[in-house]
Amino acid sequence: MSKKEKLIGKERREAIIEWLSNSEEPLTGSELAERAGVSRQVIVQDISLLKAKNTTIISTSRGYLLLKDINDIEKYERVVVVKHRPEQTKEELDCIVDQGVTVKDVIVEHPFYGELRAQVMVSDRHDVKQFIKDIHDKNASYLSELTDGIHLHTLEAESEAKLDAAYQALKQKGFIVKE
Repeated sequence: MSKKEKLIGKERREAIIEWLSNSEEPLTGSELAERAGVSRQVIVQDISLLKAKNTTIISTSRGYLLLKDINDIEKYERVVVVKHRPEQTKEELDCIVDQGVTVKDVIVEHPFYGELRAQVMVSDRHDVKQFIKDIHDKNASYLSELTDGIHLHTLEAESEAKLDAAYQALKQKGFIVKE
């Protein structure tokens, strides 16, 4: 599509779904905007409209992902409570993904706002490296800095054994908050 060509409305939203479904990597709002010939803000609005119609798009620090039909693969989830310093974030995430486990999100309990949750969606060391780079490039803070390092992660894996291995790896590094 040439840059002068603009997709409009429903046609643009259908294209967004197609682009996301054909991509193995997250696509940023800027990438989608360039493809559609519109502003990033228009894409943000389109994503909101698609989500309102129950399209399973998630926003990550690396861009948008369309959750594909994974009914054939059984997934297991576990929430872990961890604590560490900001500079230990890469070590923490690497120790989880090295066990074949995906870190879906980070959750903190803020004293005023209550539960704050953000998508992380890292599954391997490349994802972790990109996540850390994005945080640094944007000069952003980790949510865990709001709670003295205490936070939760929802972990996802194809087996309980992988979740157990990730938990043990975190415990061995001293990141697990004792109950």
